[in-house]
Amino acid sequence: MDDAEISYGIHRGQWRTWTKTPAPPLAGVDYHGFVLHTGAPTTDQVFPGPKLTVILSFGDPLRMEQMPGRSAGGTYVSFVAGLHAEHGVIGHDGHQAGVQVDLDPLVARAVFGMPPGELTGEVVPVAEVLGRFGDELAERLAGARGWSSRFALLDDVLARRLHGAPRPAPEVAHAWRRLLAAGGAVRVDELAGEVGWSRRHLGQRFQREFGLTPKAAARVVRFDRARWALARGGHGTLADVAATYGYYDHAHLDREFRALAGRPPTALGGLAATG
Repeated sequence: MDDAEISYGIHRGQWRTWTKTPAPPLAGVDYHGFVLHTGAPTTDQVFPGPKLTVILSFGDPLRMEQMPGRSAGGTYVSFVAGLHAEHGVIGHDGHQAGVQVDLDPLVARAVFGMPPGELTGEVVPVAEVLGRFGDELAERLAGARGWSSRFALLDDVLARRLHGAPRPAPEVAHAWRRLLAAGGAVRVDELAGEVGWSRRHLGQRFQREFGLTPKAAARVVRFDRARWALARGGHGTLADVAATYGYYDHAHLDREFRALAGRPPTALGGLAATG
């Protein structure tokens, strides 16, 4: 892999990132290398999104200062964060380096060997999900020479784990993909009709697989799309954002952002997003 394939950025002066989208065999996976030096304790916001996150760190431990589930108050070096419908706050002592791997839930099932719903609303040490292999992978990434080598290592490791791994029921996978493609703007009745199941049966199977109901997942997907639009800027008015991303009006957008991000959408415009 050539370094030219890796996108590089500097944020807030001290936060450097390297981003790579793997080849099609690993569709649904994104890599983000990061190095942060602040010289002082720092906190970062974490917001709901449609992917699970694996942090493989070779920096200071991370403190879950405000997080859903049993992880609140815990300290982790490398960890897995499941889907969640609440915002959180992560703190550290000012030095961070590592790799963030974002996994579509359909891919996460194969990588972890379990339904992603078992991790929903939780943050757990990577060894709890991947065994000693997870910690060893973090050590290998730390020792690799440069980001091209690190991302190539991840390509190889994930491709091996995905090969022949079990997948969810095709009806559930279809419902998830459709929900993503529609940006959350699709009715559960419509999804159920497409897969030939009752609304109730689809809801039960979907929640068993992903840990969220179809309606809750749609809410997270819609919020994630709107949040990134605000972070990029150039989105027009908040009423424009509401109309584009499936909210009834500006007031609906504001309520949802306060519920899922803990702040109004005006506070997120141009904010460097995490999670």
